[in-house]
Order: sequence, then C-alpha cells, then structure tokens
Amino acid sequence: MTLVILVADGARPDTLFGAMDAGQLPALAALRSRGSAATLTSVFPSVTGSAYTPFLLGLHPGRAGLPGLRWYDRSRDATLWPAHARSYVGLGGMRADADLTREYRTLFEHEPRSIGGFTYIGRGLNPRRRIGSGWLFGARMAWTHFRGDLDGWMRFDRWLGEEFVRRIVAQRPRVAFLAHPGIDKLSHRHGAESPRVLQAMQTVDHTVRLLEDAFARAGRREELEIWVVSDHGHATVPQHEDLAGTIASWGYGVRAHPWVLRGRDVAVMVSGNAMAHLYLELQRRRRAVWPALRDRWQPLLERLISLAAVDLAILPMGDSRVSIHSSSRGHADVFTAGDGTYSYRRISGDPLGIGDDLLGLDATAAWERTRETEYPDALVQVCAIAGAPRAGDIILSAAPGWDLRTRYEPVLHVSGHGALHREQMLVPFISSRPVTGLLRRTVDLFPTALATLGLTIPRGLDGVSAR
Repeated sequence: MTLVILVADGARPDTLFGAMDAGQLPALAALRSRGSAATLTSVFPSVTGSAYTPFLLGLHPGRAGLPGLRWYDRSRDATLWPAHARSYVGLGGMRADADLTREYRTLFEHEPRSIGGFTYIGRGLNPRRRIGSGWLFGARMAWTHFRGDLDGWMRFDRWLGEEFVRRIVAQRPRVAFLAHPGIDKLSHRHGAESPRVLQAMQTVDHTVRLLEDAFARAGRREELEIWVVSDHGHATVPQHEDLAGTIASWGYGVRAHPWVLRGRDVAVMVSGNAMAHLYLELQRRRRAVWPALRDRWQPLLERLISLAAVDLAILPMGDSRVSIHSSSRGHADVFTAGDGTYSYRRISGDPLGIGDDLLGLDATAAWERTRETEYPDALVQVCAIAGAPRAGDIILSAAPGWDLRTRYEPVLHVSGHGALHREQMLVPFISSRPVTGLLRRTVDLFPTALATLGLTIPRGLDGVSAR
C-alpha cells in the first residue's frame, strides 16, 4: 500500500470543511464521504516546521528539538559563533534535520521506501526521493519568500503537487509526505477567509484528484490511502507589536532576527508570529528556571504582561511546574507528574479560563476538559514546551488580534498563528479510509501511520494510535 500524507499548511477546519460542504473541493469531499474527518488539536507553538514534528516523529516540538520557528542556542552545540541563534526561515530551514533529537526515528527512517516534498523534516529520505532540497532550491525559495511573491508561491504550490504525483507513480513508495504551503502564504496576506485562499485549497484538491486518477489508471486504487491535515490554523491580526523593538526601548540589549550579532541581555525569538521565546542573560550556557531569575527579571515580566499584545506569559518553574500569568485573568500553575497526569491550580485567577481547579488528569482527560475552551489542550502543551531544554526562560502567547513581530516581514500579516488560541490550535483531518479509534491530537497521527503500515510503534511517543 501507499500512505500519502498531505499537509494543507495553515488550513482552518471551518474554512476547509465549509468549502467542501459548498461543493468547491470535490476531491476532498469525496475522501471524507468514503473515509472520515475530524478536528484535531495541534501543538504549541502552532507554527510551520515545529508543528511537523507530530506528523513525522510523534513528538511535541520542544521534545523533538524544534521549539519554534526561531530559537536561541544557549548551549552553543547546534549553531555557529557568534550569533548562536536559529531561524528556519529561508536557508536556515536546511538545518532542521540536524537539530532533531536522535532519540527517535522519523517516519522516513521507519519506512525507507518513502518520498517527501517541501518538508522541513526529511531525515531518512534518500536525496533522490526528496522533492525540493539543496542549496539552490533553498535559495530560490528564500528569494520567493523575501520578495513576498505570492503568485510565485501559487505556481510553485501547483508544481509541487504535480511533481509529487509523478514521483509516486515512478517510485512506488510506501509513504509519501507533501506540504502544500499556499494556504498559509495567502492567509497571512489576505486572511483565512479570503477567496484567494480558496484557490490554494483547490490546489490541494487538485493533488488529491491527480493521485486518485493515477492509482485508478494503474489498477491500484485499493492500495492508496490519503490523509489531509493541517499543522496550524489562522487568526486575524489587525494589530502588530514590535516585541524586540519594545524591549530594546526599555533599555535592554536585544538579540533578534535578522540582527542576531548584537544584544547580550535578551534574545527575542518570534514564531508565527503570535508566540515568542525570550532568553535572558545570554552569557549563561545552561538554562535557569524562573525562581532563579525572578529577582532581576520580575520588572521585565510585569512590563511584558502589561502589553496589550501579550495574552499569556508562561514560565518554567522547575520540578514539573509551569506558571501562567495574564494581566487581566491572574496567575495559575500547571503541574505534571511522573505518572503522566496534569493538574491546574488557580493562584490569583484563572488565566486559561477553565473555571475550576483540576487534579491528576491523564492526557486524554486533560484534552477532554479543555477542548471546548479558548485554549484547547493547554495543560499538555504548556508543560511540553516549558520542559524543553531549548525553550525560552519566558514564553509568550499573543493576545487575540495581535502578533509580536512588525518589522522585516516580506508582506504585512493580516492573519497569523503560533499562539495557544483555538483558531490557531485547531486543525482539520480527512482520511480516505475510516479511522476506527478517536484521534485527538496531531501527535496521534504518527503512531497511527506506523500501525497502518504494519510497523512497530516505539514506546514513549507523545501520541497514541487510533488503529
């Protein structure tokens, strides 16, 4: 069989399913009618690249080694002197494989008969089976990105799908993974509900139709299973905070992309652009937790929380505890225990809007209890990112209607992602065959893929198989 995973990067469940219901995406609608569809929770940060780790490793981004689209390398073991900062925008995206944990194998390493297209994560792919790689290709994509050439992205997106199908026919892989970037690119510029975004959705629909036609002509229709999923959603962002510039205006030496050779106090690493890792005291080679930083950095925390653009400040506290602060909704702590349970204790308010204290919930119960809130799966997600060695000392999630990076973007963002809000955290999933179990999170797709392929599921993954 061939399992095809198509990432409709940036697709929201309401817009994608709505277009299917309206008859505008007939191939996707046909998949759903034969198989199944669901709305899943993504990961925090809900940003391209990092949010691919659930599909290809079954891990949350921080645990996989990709804590965000940008991050600061405090240990100096992955990046070059003198910047010690990573950005997966442009040519830096070619470093994602090297940054991944070696503790777990990728889907491509589990199944060498794979092909992949336009994926940040390609470890295990034979170069002949990778569509879109190498310095020349990276330079072309960087040129397209930094010029803000959306028409160029759309032409590239269409070509990607057609080349992907051609490679599948020629190479007959067991696993085929492709990321379609068009929905995300157009959503940033025009908004997730723009008619132009429908054109990008129709590119995904076109790829599905080409796949099914190719397998039907070869008499292999029953050998094909197609999954369509997104890595993150999108939310309108009419207001923009220049977070790095604001912190610099307060008198701190700031290091931020693209100017990563200056600043010794705070590294501001924004993703999506609705979340940010802040790294303090950049001369330190080892990460500290907030109690050791409080005396010097409490004034910065208070000023950050007071910004209209900041919804939540997430602080790693050590001992499996995370402190969450909101200027208007107070402070609460989230705890994770060695038995895999999660607890939520309100201290001076209810920043996650849960309405109650929670004690000793397993991961499934934590998902159930939060899935209808403004912050779906927040208990699991904040613990996962706060516990990551490469995460910041302060982690920010932007307020609704805001993002955290104004300058240096090739196009003005009117829609963004990266935060813990439900519009950004909920993603669609469509399968051409029924999925008998319950899929909750995107991290569940990796073990489900292994089960579908008849491969052994490693212990210790963050997701569980639905088959």
